[in-house]
Amino acid sequence: MFLTGGLKSLLPHVLRRIIRCNKLSISNTSGMAEGYKQANIVILHKSLADDFEKFCHANDGPLPLLYRSKPGDWKCPSLSSDSDIRTDCLQYRIYEHGACTGSLKSLKEYSQQLKDMVTFYLGCSFSFEKAVQNSGIPIRNVEQKCNVSMYKTAVPCYSISTFRCNLVVTMRPIPESKLESAVLATSELKEAHGAPIHIGDPGLLGIQDLSKPDYGDSVHLHPGDIPMFWACGVTGIEAIINCRAPLAFTHSPGCMFITDLKNDNVTVRSSREVPQVHCISQDPLHYSIVSAEAARKIKTLETLIGIDPGDRGIIHLCRQNELLKACLSISHARSVLITTGFPTHFSYEPPEENDGPPGALAIAAILQALEKEVAIVTDQRAMNLNKKIIEEAVQLGILKRPVPLLSYQRESADSALMFLCEDGNPGRPKFDHLVAIERAGMAADGNYYNARKVNIKHLVDPIDELFLAAQTIPGVTTTGVGDGGNELGMGKVKDAVKKHIKNGDVIACDVEADFTIVAGVSNWGGYAIACALYILNTCETHDRYLRKAVGFPRLSKKMVWLSALPSVTKEEKLLKTLVQLGVRSGKTASLEMEVDGLPFYNTHSLMIEKLL
Repeated sequence: MFLTGGLKSLLPHVLRRIIRCNKLSISNTSGMAEGYKQANIVILHKSLADDFEKFCHANDGPLPLLYRSKPGDWKCPSLSSDSDIRTDCLQYRIYEHGACTGSLKSLKEYSQQLKDMVTFYLGCSFSFEKAVQNSGIPIRNVEQKCNVSMYKTAVPCYSISTFRCNLVVTMRPIPESKLESAVLATSELKEAHGAPIHIGDPGLLGIQDLSKPDYGDSVHLHPGDIPMFWACGVTGIEAIINCRAPLAFTHSPGCMFITDLKNDNVTVRSSREVPQVHCISQDPLHYSIVSAEAARKIKTLETLIGIDPGDRGIIHLCRQNELLKACLSISHARSVLITTGFPTHFSYEPPEENDGPPGALAIAAILQALEKEVAIVTDQRAMNLNKKIIEEAVQLGILKRPVPLLSYQRESADSALMFLCEDGNPGRPKFDHLVAIERAGMAADGNYYNARKVNIKHLVDPIDELFLAAQTIPGVTTTGVGDGGNELGMGKVKDAVKKHIKNGDVIACDVEADFTIVAGVSNWGGYAIACALYILNTCETHDRYLRKAVGFPRLSKKMVWLSALPSVTKEEKLLKTLVQLGVRSGKTASLEMEVDGLPFYNTHSLMIEKLL
């Protein structure tokens, strides 16, 4: 019998010959024939072959198709010179009507049935292990001399005819400092599943216990390791099980077919396409991926909106990459709650200013276009006003449909939890992300102040409590957008507000958001969020990560998303509507400034459109 030592350096045709002779004392092919492509195997009746090929193309992350044989053809000349699929995998599984009825070392006894069957060779993540190691990243399952861990997820694949199943993934523990290197090493290896589809908490994929894989072995994480998940070809086995074919064969998970093809056909990418990794949540731990080009555009947006027309010192409040991380988090959200409303004109009716609602509606519009759930929560006394604003926004074509309008009052100690979660259960949040834009924020003394230190608490409902409660709910993140430091969410930069903003020692908001977006005018922050979400969702790297590499790219919806973005025309019409409703400007000087003959307010919309 051959032992495992030296197998990694043997050529594929030698390994296949050894496997064919049943002379290996190993249980999987991870680490073998380093640098060569390995393949998952699915063998099914020719009547199912066309639909299965369509299923592969519809889910090319887990099922990158390397080769499809003709019925009864046991060879794959484009992958290997002398192979026989009946004998060249370490172990096979037989499935009858969806049930695994056994494992076997050879399929030769089924040669007659195989004459009417088609073999699919599908890419495997074992193929990228050498590239990962060459980047200085350990492969823990190879170190621990065991198979990789494979898990069923709650992520549905795109169904074709009778082929329907959830995605299966492999997990590799990656040191936190090496996350981006691992993404870089694998992202261009499309035939080996490409970039990971999830980084962080396994629960976000529906995986309950990493120590109990559905296939393969449990792989132990070292201190500082982060779970990184790739789409897996064992998804094909799940598809075979669910289609309940009378007879089908697959490789046994981890026992791959080794090809003669080297992993050296990597497409040379430009620096614009290089993926970046960003942490967007600590509880649960969650990282996202975006291209360098998309990140650069969003950073440019962040710079644009950071201009300080009132020279109030907001430059000292700005934090780099907050717009990018906030929008990555919102991009992953299913349901978003927005709040706005700053009653700075306390002696007028209505007391609201016109900074806030336009930005909130711009965010709501793009979220609707992205098919996310969105609602707005505001003060009870301002419900009728906001209802009219929303109705006008629909009439003006800013919103596709009315946004649900909510109010919040504290009635008991758990009112905020009851509002945010089903039956007050933190494990069942109604919203994934909360956004406050130009919303009066509670100061350290429990009061609410406008920029002139006037206490307006009597006009403000305690919506801050929702942001405080969100800090205790796993999976709910928050963003605050402001331009003076007294807005909800600005607690993250309160020390800078107290030091650099006039009256900051009194007016500074004490309530933090996870992400703080500082703008010269808060509406600009709302416009930037809308545009950044468009940039992210038209980024192929981020789109693939969002959809977990199953289904098709969503770029066909690009024009729908583009039409939802703010524009000079839309915002001019909305501002006129706000004037007609009695809403006054809170930042007259900044809104009346002109650049190239246009109000500075609208010039920024124009600049953002030009960027896109």
